[in-house]
Amino acid sequence: MIIEIRIPSPGESISEVELARWLVDDNSWVEKDQEVAEVESEKATLPLIAAASGIIKIVIQAGTTVKINELACSIDTSVAKPEGKSKVDTKISKKEEVSVKVETEEKPKPINEKKDTENKDQKIRVTPLAEKMMKDENFSIDDILNGLKKISTHEVELVKHQNLLPQSHVLGERVEERVKMSQLRKKLSERLVSVKNQTAMLTTFNEVDMSRVMEIRKTYQQAFQEKYGVKLGLMSFFTKAVVEALKQHPLVNSFLDKDEIVTPNYFDIGIAVQTPKGLMVPVIRNAEKFSFGEIEKGIAALADKGRSGRIGIDDLTGGTFTITNGGIFGSMLSTPILNPPQSGILGMHNIVDRPVAINGKVEIRPIMYVAFSYDHRIIDGKDSVGFLFKVKQMIEKPELILFGGNNMDKTLIGI
Repeated sequence: MIIEIRIPSPGESISEVELARWLVDDNSWVEKDQEVAEVESEKATLPLIAAASGIIKIVIQAGTTVKINELACSIDTSVAKPEGKSKVDTKISKKEEVSVKVETEEKPKPINEKKDTENKDQKIRVTPLAEKMMKDENFSIDDILNGLKKISTHEVELVKHQNLLPQSHVLGERVEERVKMSQLRKKLSERLVSVKNQTAMLTTFNEVDMSRVMEIRKTYQQAFQEKYGVKLGLMSFFTKAVVEALKQHPLVNSFLDKDEIVTPNYFDIGIAVQTPKGLMVPVIRNAEKFSFGEIEKGIAALADKGRSGRIGIDDLTGGTFTITNGGIFGSMLSTPILNPPQSGILGMHNIVDRPVAINGKVEIRPIMYVAFSYDHRIIDGKDSVGFLFKVKQMIEKPELILFGGNNMDKTLIGI
């Protein structure tokens, strides 16, 4: 029995995906529920799952852009599982052998009838125009080769230019690598450009004294980790502070829908994480209902899914506000770019000991610069500055997150 495996739909409004890579060989044995390929959409990477055990026949090559529901491969369940080798040997018939022999003995077509000529021994492709230039300049393939697999007019021009220079100025081997942009990277590029073109983005800055937060983390880190199984990081403090600030400045939690401003009464906070496939922003939903421990565990789980390629569409959609931390890469200051259709994003940065004036005296304090980018079409200066200042207050006095304002660190972090 032949079972067809088709390209799955990663979500609404997505009609094309890229079959990023096959995890198994063609004509090899696969088990039911085994991941056989990775399908990459503009939002996430999804696994292609074998619906049955059998011999797989690959139909679509890796790197191909395909339509949803297009046939990707088939599985023959009538074949017994081979012993030893997982790949099935395919013998070439005599007819096929003759066909191959005739094909290799066939005389090559004239150059002017081919798009490219190929040096069969070295597998070097030479475009027609490049070949004409080489002939005019009396260049051989060896003059230009330098490890290249294709020779175009660009390479010929380089060699021609080098021959006009003194020997001491001739460049050595020049190698470049070309990698096709993934669907995720292409979509990210489009979104970044659209933000610049379709929003009135502006950024305001402030500095935050991290002394209290660092004191709490140092004092209660072990107890927190024993209870929740994760470390007490900075992101939970900032997530809680952002939620409280959004409650007081609801427009920052809004977005534009045509000519209407939509303000959700819930707070779905996107946390930007770097993955092998690029930047992703998984969402902590209803962050206002979570404790510090729940937030830290949620962030750790989403980050792990992102780095291992198991993150899904549902994890990435629907955020109302985003927090990004360039400080983990050493960034001192930046202007974070909006994550549409959201109207605000908070950028955290590295913590550096800096001299500050405290009660008329100079003291060394751990300082973080924070940046808040916002869409000026919705958010005015009063709300933008007020929002960022409220975040600053909450971080410098974490007890304010508890509405009573009591200095109860243990109660604050839930231990």
